[in-house]
Amino acid sequence: MSLARTGPGAKPLLVVKCGSALPALRETRGDYEDWILAGMGLAREDARVAAVAEGAELPAPQQVAAAVLTGSSAMVSERADWSERTAAWLREAVASGLPVLGICYGHQLLAHALGGRVARNPRGREIGSVDVETLPAAREDALLGALPQRLCVHATHVESVLELPAGARHLAASECDPHQAFSVGDSAWGVQFHPEFDAGVIRGYLEVRREILAREGLDADALLARVRESGDGRALLRRFALLGGLRFA
Repeated sequence: MSLARTGPGAKPLLVVKCGSALPALRETRGDYEDWILAGMGLAREDARVAAVAEGAELPAPQQVAAAVLTGSSAMVSERADWSERTAAWLREAVASGLPVLGICYGHQLLAHALGGRVARNPRGREIGSVDVETLPAAREDALLGALPQRLCVHATHVESVLELPAGARHLAASECDPHQAFSVGDSAWGVQFHPEFDAGVIRGYLEVRREILAREGLDADALLARVRESGDGRALLRRFALLGGLRFA
């Protein structure tokens, strides 16, 4: 079953592309936007991709149905010009009520834009398949409330949201990162994990980063052995698409 925009002149989903996946994966599997759209069941023509890290301009929030911000190998704490411009756009988008989903870097950038603090995770790198526990505040949440209390998802990051924005609702945590998900207002969410990743993608990250992981005292083989497939990420993306005004065709 696929999703489709409804009605004449329907607005597209905006994918704010903050970076690209590993080159080895892009050659065979595509990039962040491809995985996000596939997870939502959307066709490419139903989306607009703005590669902000490459200088692309962002449309007014009123011109799109919803926005998803991708991951990136950049660091929010470096405050690159393109990233700060995107943060300013995010403040406008959230204030306008646009449905927003920040993923990994996008999650951190959303927190930073709204007054939270992002820096290197003192617990170290989180990578692989991880168990995420939703918290009591998630039970009635429009996005996470429809998902199981315990999620199996995939993650790879070294920076984290160390302090949530004032007024944010804390929705989920993992052993390595207490701020796995949060929401602001009625229609903006950040998730530190990658709901668009499948087991093959995270295995690709673990293989490419073997030497880095070894230097950091992490065992790539052990992490690979713990990788498992799960539909929880796809369920989250589908739920967000519905909240963004898209319906099953």
